[in-house]
Amino acid sequence: MEACGKHFIADISDLLRQRERATVGHPSFLRAAVLVPLFAKEGGCHILFTERSHQVKHHKGQISFPGGVFDNEDEDLKRTALREVFEEIGVKEKDVQVLGALDDIVTSSEFVVTPFVGIIPYPYSFQLSAVEIAELIVVPLTSLLDPNSFAEREIIDNGLKRVAESYQHGRHIIWGATARILKQFLSVIATPKLT
Repeated sequence: MEACGKHFIADISDLLRQRERATVGHPSFLRAAVLVPLFAKEGGCHILFTERSHQVKHHKGQISFPGGVFDNEDEDLKRTALREVFEEIGVKEKDVQVLGALDDIVTSSEFVVTPFVGIIPYPYSFQLSAVEIAELIVVPLTSLLDPNSFAEREIIDNGLKRVAESYQHGRHIIWGATARILKQFLSVIATPKLT
């Protein structure tokens, strides 16, 4: 697999454009968008995650992709994702190459989330929102493609135990909506064209 090079990026863009994207219409749920940020580092392709602070209203302390709720001033959900990426981690819209969108997902907290996949430059002078973001987490794509990183595990969510799909990288456990988006992205890039 090419390490976030131009052929790899073109192939992901083609795959996202050619597939039929599943959308969810649920008027009572809030609309939100996130960016799955890819970048080249040390000869490999990596994904950037954020650990949410304990000051945010939803998903405190969880690992997520940068993103947030649609604002009436946003022209569309892609704009929401790009605005939120800037607000949360300081990546400017002009520095993001959006490759396409994945399927909408519905969260247990009653959001319909549209994930966009994009390439960002690296290294970058990230500016973290002190209120929203506790930490940036950089994970090699090869680590997430390793079947041993995936597991179904018992998670405590709002005081309740439940079994959730998850990915582990070092001490970090990615679960919930982020794991579902990640699983979807990994299945797209696991096509013979990219492997």
